[in-house]
Amino acid sequence: MGIWTDAFVAPAEPYLLSREDFGRLAVDLARERVVRTPWALIAGELCVNASLNWESVSGQARWDGAPVGSVLRSDEVPGRPAAPPPWGPSYERARLIGRGERVLDVLPALQSAPYGDQDVAVVFDHLDFTNRAIRDYFSFEDDRTMLVCFALARPQTRPLSTNDCGPAGGPVHTVRTCIVHTFKHALEDGIVPPIASIATRYFGTSLVGGETWG
Repeated sequence: MGIWTDAFVAPAEPYLLSREDFGRLAVDLARERVVRTPWALIAGELCVNASLNWESVSGQARWDGAPVGSVLRSDEVPGRPAAPPPWGPSYERARLIGRGERVLDVLPALQSAPYGDQDVAVVFDHLDFTNRAIRDYFSFEDDRTMLVCFALARPQTRPLSTNDCGPAGGPVHTVRTCIVHTFKHALEDGIVPPIASIATRYFGTSLVGGETWG
């Protein structure tokens, strides 16, 4: 049946890309058929560990069709323990400041974003299964596989490998700029090759990847 997993890739050292490079990263992901539009741009207080499909404002921006200007708040998940994310709840509040079909429209939208002052994320609809490298990595097409590029105002940590329903703890990696995507089935392990190719271009050759599931 598969288990929903959120995977991330980030540079070895936590740093914030320039606004211009962050925009180019988002554009390259679409132009090189790693992701499909539409895209959404959000800014505010984001949690890089929020489960993309189930409790995040990124998921709301992708699934709920809220109009630009809407304030999105993270969903409450009853029964979550008093622990740091991803084991405990993620608290997010952000404004939807742009959305569109043309990926180049991300660039002017980013110019008006509070980049560096607030957490910013570009949310893409799903991975692009017309790309053979994407199709070969995963076991079948799934349009629920959203991808988010994060540019965080302050460093946050992501676990390298953990069940988010298990006990809190384990190795973590500090991030400021990173790429996170979700999936349920995969035929391979490690960073998805076309994502790794673009990430290396902007993050350098020392990439760190990890997964949370549950």
